Amino acid sequence: MYNKNRLFIASALSLFVTAVAFGARSGHLIPWMNEFGLTAAEAGWIASAFLWGATVSVLLFGLLVETWGTAKVITVFFIAQIAGILLTVFAAGFWSLFLATLFIGIANGCVNAGCNPLVTNLYPNQKTARLNLFHMWNAIGIATGGLMVFFCNRIGVGWRIQIALLVIPTLLYGIMFFRQKLPATERTLLGGSYRDMTKAILSPLFLFLAFLMILTSSFEFGANQWIPSLFEKTVTDIFGESAFGSVLILVWISLAIALARLFATPVVRKFTPVGVLLLSSLLAGTGIYMMSISNGWIIFVAATVFAFGVAYFWPNMLGLVAERRPMSGALGLAIMGGVGSLGGAIIQPIIGTIFDRELQLHSDHLAAGAATIQYIIIIPVVLAVVFTLMFIQQRKTRVAGN
Repeated sequence: MYNKNRLFIASALSLFVTAVAFGARSGHLIPWMNEFGLTAAEAGWIASAFLWGATVSVLLFGLLVETWGTAKVITVFFIAQIAGILLTVFAAGFWSLFLATLFIGIANGCVNAGCNPLVTNLYPNQKTARLNLFHMWNAIGIATGGLMVFFCNRIGVGWRIQIALLVIPTLLYGIMFFRQKLPATERTLLGGSYRDMTKAILSPLFLFLAFLMILTSSFEFGANQWIPSLFEKTVTDIFGESAFGSVLILVWISLAIALARLFATPVVRKFTPVGVLLLSSLLAGTGIYMMSISNGWIIFVAATVFAFGVAYFWPNMLGLVAERRPMSGALGLAIMGGVGSLGGAIIQPIIGTIFDRELQLHSDHLAAGAATIQYIIIIPVVLAVVFTLMFIQQRKTRVAGN
């Protein structure tokens, strides 16, 4: 018999650690640029390394979950996490930071490859709800990373020590997973063959959902990773030069996301996953537009609207696949996570390049940040149109079924 609570907590903790590293890196981009003389475009490439690593590893190890088993994938993400932490602590410039972030991304990809199907297998009747609770810890981790940067900078603790602290929770989840019995993948439990899995993955619906995953994640990751840098001056004006306040936007957004995911179960029941994704697109687009035209404290109001929008993108896209294409198994969820990370990786250096250009044109961080944000508003607009059509089609199908 499986220890559901221990396995779920260990899974959540592993996701939490990679999220702390992600959140901390958002606050470390500017110090790295200053210390190592990096351009915004180079910082964008470092940020994107996390998502490139996550993309490759979630696809590779998503397949290996079906052959190796979940336990070996868990071992890999533990080792990759430790390696990424140590490489960051001893980083000396662009390439060492890039490689360190790549390893952290590989760990994140392995976590998603192993733990997403683990969660759905542990709770087969609560897939979407439990995925929302699981990914709530991603948001909490990002917030924790941002707060760690904020307070450690105020008391003079450097970024190397901040990252080194992550060794402690990493060892803790390693101990929690040690010698635990794990369930088989859903494809195995359903009695499906690899041919059935391949057929499910190549179905038009799955491929279409994978395309939408690229759009939702590119918007979510692109905005989240760069918001602290783009609005650094605005929030510093509110909290003071020593407050390192730009990170607080990321913290605020992450806590709002965590809150939204905590109450995901009744929301999904009322609106269905497609309805929730439509509502998310509308809120996310409205929030990011408000951020692009706001100043002062109103930015936190805009950030809250944005957060409630993006909160349900990732877990509900995974839940939609798990419910409508269960035969795609662990690999199907891994592919969704992989293309999601790919979308985020593609947009990171693009945003960095746009910001460099806009900063030259405006010579002001606020104006350049606002102009950069406006370029990505088109993504939630497109998503809102697509999910509206899907929602209408879903209602028609239900009416016809009745």
